[in-house]
Amino acid sequence: MRLTVFGATGGIGREVAGQALAAGHQVTAVVRDPARFALTGERLEVVRADLSDPESLRPAVAGRDAVLSGLGARNRADAATGVAARLTRSVLAAMEAEGTRRLLVVSAAPLAATPPDEPLLDRIAVMAVRAALKDVYADLRVMEEELARSATDWTSVRPPKLGDKPLTGTYRTVVGANPRSGRSIGRADVAHAMLAMVSDPATVKQPVGVAY
Repeated sequence: MRLTVFGATGGIGREVAGQALAAGHQVTAVVRDPARFALTGERLEVVRADLSDPESLRPAVAGRDAVLSGLGARNRADAATGVAARLTRSVLAAMEAEGTRRLLVVSAAPLAATPPDEPLLDRIAVMAVRAALKDVYADLRVMEEELARSATDWTSVRPPKLGDKPLTGTYRTVVGANPRSGRSIGRADVAHAMLAMVSDPATVKQPVGVAY
């Protein structure tokens, strides 16, 4: 497949690009600073672009089978400016202009409703995280609203606490909800899940919880 990866210098985006190359896909990595992107390969194209300008992104998404985005806030200050929603809006505009339909983005587990059968300690932990990072989740909620209004075949991948762990390929996914008591997952496995969902019609226009 021909894939475009946004946020390719971030933890999940870098894993998406690397795993996609290893699987034999053609990858276009869209970055703000190519010097921060260390991957190389015959099937890799690295594109420097202004992520706030949809017109400049159109060549990077034209003719692609799917676009995968790890764009998001690096800190609370970024979140307060609505960076995830703003940059995703640019990606959506570029994709709609080019007729590229499949889009997968990284969101977060706390956006999902807490199941009534979730253990009490897990429910308390989620409430605390939502309160502590309210700006981050407000930004991601707006991002997901932008997805829902778009013409794309989107999937919002919602991991819980992220860690830098080796790829296992063993995790749980739930369409429309979070895995019960799903407390953490490695960035490499989030990337693995995103690539697996590219061709999964059950995940189209759906949020998907992913966790160990």
